Parts: sequence; structure tokens; C-alpha cells
Amino acid sequence: MVLRRLRDGFTDEVAARELGVPVRTYRRYVAEIMTLLGAESRFQAGVYAAALGMLSPPTH
Repeated sequence: MVLRRLRDGFTDEVAARELGVPVRTYRRYVAEIMTLLGAESRFQAGVYAAALGMLSPPTH
């Protein structure tokens, strides 16, 4: 899940590799999530997602 990787601070390259998608595709996913949440930054998207209950607590 893209939100989980954002929360955990993965770089775009590592997150894309783990999800099996090109980096450009991953970045497009991030941009779409930010737009849907009305966020102006990745950090803000994570805060909004957590506030909406879209993220479970980290497991590490």
C-alpha cells in the first residue's frame, strides 16, 4: 500500500520496487493520493490519512 510506505519513510525508488511498479507510476499514485486528501505535501497526506483512520499503526 502506498500510504504505508509514505508513513514509513520509504524513498520513491524503494517503495516502487517493493510494489513492483515503475518509480514514475509510484509518484503518480502519491500525487493522486495527495489530491484526493487535499494535501499539499506528503507529510500532510500522511497526517490526513491517519486522522481518517486509513493507516494502521506501524508494526516495527
